[in-house]
Amino acid sequence: MPPCDAFLLVSFGGPERMDDVMPFLRNVLSGRNVPVERLEAVAAHYEHFGGVSPINAQNRTLLEALREEFDRFGLGLPLYWGNRNWHPLLADTMKKMADDGVTRAIAFVTSAFSSYSGCRQYLEDIARARAAAGARAPRVDKLRAFWNHPGFVEAMIDGVRDAAGEVPAERRAEARLTFTAHSIPRAMAAGCDYVAQLEEACRLVAEGAGWLSWRLVYQSRSGPPGQPWLEPDVLDHLRELKAEGATDVVLSPLGFVSDHMEVKYDLDFEARAKAAELGLSLVRAGTPGTHPRFVRMVRELVEERLREAAVRPALGARGPAPDACPDDCCPVRG
Repeated sequence: MPPCDAFLLVSFGGPERMDDVMPFLRNVLSGRNVPVERLEAVAAHYEHFGGVSPINAQNRTLLEALREEFDRFGLGLPLYWGNRNWHPLLADTMKKMADDGVTRAIAFVTSAFSSYSGCRQYLEDIARARAAAGARAPRVDKLRAFWNHPGFVEAMIDGVRDAAGEVPAERRAEARLTFTAHSIPRAMAAGCDYVAQLEEACRLVAEGAGWLSWRLVYQSRSGPPGQPWLEPDVLDHLRELKAEGATDVVLSPLGFVSDHMEVKYDLDFEARAKAAELGLSLVRAGTPGTHPRFVRMVRELVEERLREAAVRPALGARGPAPDACPDDCCPVRG
């Protein structure tokens, strides 16, 4: 590919004070007929954290780790950051890049799996931001999905191993391993490889951490009650575990790359409270965040694209995701 002169981190974004929460949620749900009562219910989640989502701080930490990693390996690329739903907004970042004379950037999106909201929508976000920046907007090439890249899998394995170590030794062999991912409408899931990728990633992480059995469940459902979404929900799953006689569960948020609001509230607050109510001992595994292997993975993905490397590391039988998504991939449905 032609020379690249910048790196762009693209993420979801989140509020950093209570006054930002409702405007942020309106951005997230723009174009969707969501009752104000639902907005207020979700806003209440943020009240537990003073209106501050952890995601922006986590992205700043990731950028700093990437800056050090790039410098160490001689990748002299300036680093930019733009969000889908809150400041720094992607459109503003794209204008800044154009003003700085950037002509071509490589983008890393903080979503490992392929779905409309996790991949295609980010491509649409980038296209809109480029259109808003005008004729001087840089070309932006998104890095491939990394759900089966060794760097992502190995970081998740470490998280599961560390969490399992918190289970009392005499109960560890009977502990249950559960992976969670963001639920999406079933109609949307039918048009992409989201579930197949999640199941393969679960298998890779479980095997790497030495677990023979595991379960994939879902969290953070937000659609209308009558619309079918991926199940089972994590809270229902905890009830099932209790009914089966389980005493300990290791919960790994495989579908997330950092401990942002849907991990902190839906798992650390709601799921932990449900587990305590049921008498289950719950240990939550960490997300990749700035795990050294995850940071190295981002640098490796940039280098493989710059060098047009023939070998693209990927674990399992499915092989690496393509550099460029087909025009009809991950349609919005549901």
